[in-house]
Amino acid sequence: MKLALEVIVIPVSDVDRAKDFYARLGFREDADFSTERGLRVVQFTPPGSGASIIFGDNLTSAQPGSARGLHLVTADLAGIRSELVERGIEISEIWHDADGVFHWADGRNRVAGPNEQHDSYASFVSFDDPDGNEWIIQQVIDRLPGR
Repeated sequence: MKLALEVIVIPVSDVDRAKDFYARLGFREDADFSTERGLRVVQFTPPGSGASIIFGDNLTSAQPGSARGLHLVTADLAGIRSELVERGIEISEIWHDADGVFHWADGRNRVAGPNEQHDSYASFVSFDDPDGNEWIIQQVIDRLPGR
């Protein structure tokens, strides 16, 4: 069996505000269409990603801001953080988890600064979209075998 993750639905309260935010992030706008019955679909794709996000009107019953732990990856965490700050995105400082495995959902094990060994999968930054949907960027320099 072969499956690919294609789309993640993000719940937002203001579609045009979300469009402005994701464009400012540098995501590519792929679509914005509406139907006569009130369905609106907006699709954005992060640079270099095979998967996209969609948001709009009447797409999900989830509460705006309820998406948590959406992960992006980069080999240059400091560089991406700097670029997003220049784009006006409020983003955390670089952090890592004290356990060194992943990170706790509630942030209780966050330690300031990058992982001391600069291991792949061990350092992060985080930000929220205007509705509070949580995004985490994880540094991956060398992928695990089979990835």
